[in-house]
Amino acid sequence: MRIVRVLVPAFAALIGLSSILTAYAGSLIQLSSDPFTNSTSQHRTEVEPDTFAFGSTIVSAFQVGRFFNGGASDIGFATSTNGGKTFTSGFLTGITNNTTPAGAYFRASDPSVAFDAMHGFWIISYLGINAQGTAPVDLLVSTSKDGLAWKGPFPVNTDGHFNDKNWTVCDNTATSPFYGNCYTEFDDNTLSDLEQMSTSSDGGLTWGPSLATGQHLHGIGGQPLVQPDGTVIVPVAGFASRGGDVNAFSSTNGGASWGQTTRIADVIAHRPAGGLRNGLGLPSAEIDGAGKVYVTWPDCRFEPGCTANDLVFSTSSNGTNWSPVTRIPVDSIGSGVDHFIPGLAVDRSTSGGTAHLALAFYFYPNANCTTATCELDVGSSTSSDGGATWTSNIQLAGPMSLTWLANTSQGFMVGDYISTSFSGGPAFAAFAVASSPSKGVFDEAIHTVRGGLSVTGQGNAAHDQRTIPSNGTDTSSNQTWR
Repeated sequence: MRIVRVLVPAFAALIGLSSILTAYAGSLIQLSSDPFTNSTSQHRTEVEPDTFAFGSTIVSAFQVGRFFNGGASDIGFATSTNGGKTFTSGFLTGITNNTTPAGAYFRASDPSVAFDAMHGFWIISYLGINAQGTAPVDLLVSTSKDGLAWKGPFPVNTDGHFNDKNWTVCDNTATSPFYGNCYTEFDDNTLSDLEQMSTSSDGGLTWGPSLATGQHLHGIGGQPLVQPDGTVIVPVAGFASRGGDVNAFSSTNGGASWGQTTRIADVIAHRPAGGLRNGLGLPSAEIDGAGKVYVTWPDCRFEPGCTANDLVFSTSSNGTNWSPVTRIPVDSIGSGVDHFIPGLAVDRSTSGGTAHLALAFYFYPNANCTTATCELDVGSSTSSDGGATWTSNIQLAGPMSLTWLANTSQGFMVGDYISTSFSGGPAFAAFAVASSPSKGVFDEAIHTVRGGLSVTGQGNAAHDQRTIPSNGTDTSSNQTWR
């Protein structure tokens, strides 16, 4: 296993920071760098990070060496065992033919991180892709006791279908009747993105059968969350005839079955300019200490003419009844700023009206741009009162040119999703930052914010809302793909 240790205080002295990072040398930490040299994928590129934190340990996982038509050369990780003061980075082995020891797959993709407190296992789930980037695409996990030394891959689903967009969570409430269960969501692209769930009760080493929902929901990008009583709620993007939905389904019996679908809201979104891949507007979901679920996604319903996206959110305490769609006021209506690819965190030591939230996202300062003129930035906002108010947009990185990013068949890529997780008081976001390529070699790597994002004080009131009349159990066309 290749291990690279990053010492946070000395980071700026250890590597040469390019012009894009100069202004942020005191606030950004590069977590990893693509070490591969195979000519089949784009180097050096790292994209699409997920994070999870438990206690003082933070683990991030991401794609390394992105291919144009799907997947990457390997899955990388960056782990802190001291609350974000230092990070150790490395690369999973045994998955693809690019590592030593080599694995059976030619590419890997879509990493998601979880922790099983009962069994003491960190889990990274991901996809193993064959040479052509078509079926079969297997769903796999690697496990670790410390977030540093990893074993695997272990199979979740290897049925020969094209599986996609996996996400894993574990039940870490000791009083829950299903304490120690872990749940992985994914969609079966071979079956028109049929939503599937699989359950493990041994720290991810073995997994049960893949189960559809009660209504055979077709969707993508679900993010399961576990309430203190063991109820699992899965917000997910749906395919409705009207262009898209955000939905939710749940299980109250430890994953033995999955219930009917609730429609949270329709999605009215603006496609970001310049050919940027934006993950189809996938939702980002988190949960507070009392079990209240927060879901956010990009949406243009509050902007005149739908010329740019805001980030909006909805909440629920039971997965069935959802609050009105509410605009997150990081920028003013009509500002022309386009927001997308959100990564939401909720501090699980807080709840209700004092819940701490942190949000990282990408944005264009001017939505009306082209591939040549778009300026891509990373922004953030926090809330100390359960989403009642939010701080104004704070730029974390950028501007970046789109041509600095890995190119894919679906556009220039930083990730279909990014992620943010609380560890103690601050929240740590992971996101891709790119500099100008040199001699044909990219410079796109995963970063975080030194010291994390602090949640303090009140911000701008989130008062712009739209009630969705059909909120509730859904029997409509979102059950049929596209």
